[in-house]
Amino acid sequence: MTILRSATLFVLAAILEIGGAWLVWQGVREHRGWLWAAGGVIALGAYGFVATFQPDAHFGRVLAAYGGIFVAGSILWGAVADGYRPDRWDITGALVCLGGMALIVWAPRNGG
Repeated sequence: MTILRSATLFVLAAILEIGGAWLVWQGVREHRGWLWAAGGVIALGAYGFVATFQPDAHFGRVLAAYGGIFVAGSILWGAVADGYRPDRWDITGALVCLGGMALIVWAPRNGG
């Protein structure tokens, strides 16, 4: 259950951070207005709180592991929201990042 909770929190964090950054991008670069950018700022702020709910108490470990989720999530977001078509190297790189993420956060440890 701990892995499921942790994975859910990582996905939620990705949606908030990547989605927030995308909203800011849309508001500023695509000239959709300050409400889009403001929504992005709120989402980015909420992302900052999500990591605090991870079962692992080590900030550095949680944020380092989240990096893998961010990489893979960004590729997926670009494909879904912007029509970006990742190539085999994008996908391979994202899978490598996810593998590293799993090792960092879910590897069995003795007392720590």
